[in-house]
Amino acid sequence: MGILEFEVPIFGPMGVNLPGLIGQIVNFLILLFVLRLVLYKPVLQMLDQRSARIREGVEQAERARAEAIRMQQEYEARMEEARRENQRIINEAMQISDRLRAEAQEQARQQAEQFLERARAEIEQDRRQAAAELRGQVADIAIAAASKVVRRSLDAKAHAQIIDEVLSEADKLKYN
Repeated sequence: MGILEFEVPIFGPMGVNLPGLIGQIVNFLILLFVLRLVLYKPVLQMLDQRSARIREGVEQAERARAEAIRMQQEYEARMEEARRENQRIINEAMQISDRLRAEAQEQARQQAEQFLERARAEIEQDRRQAAAELRGQVADIAIAAASKVVRRSLDAKAHAQIIDEVLSEADKLKYN
């Protein structure tokens, strides 16, 4: 029996070879050490880099989302300001329109009043002129009637005849 070939009574009935087990443990530890140097550190480094990229992507997405929210709020604020400005312009236009309409109505009312005043003045002037003409005609008729009465004495028949003559002369004067 060699150094590595001794048998332990515990492992014997189970069929376990202790030197083979120790060799396998040593090989496993060597493999673990080599894998740790060659594979484990690079894989961990790659995983760390990947998680850092993912973290950066999440942070960048969060910044982009925050920027999008800020831009949306800015857009809504600008739209609200534009709505207020549009409403202000509409209100000003309505006020100007109302003022112009009121001015036009006032001007039309004043022109109508002036027209009525001129028409009234013309009617009054025509009435005075007609009254003056009528007075003149009545005076002429009265003078003509009085001169005829003075020339003749009045009985009922003569009186009717003078009235007819005066009326016919008044008609002649009226049409001339």
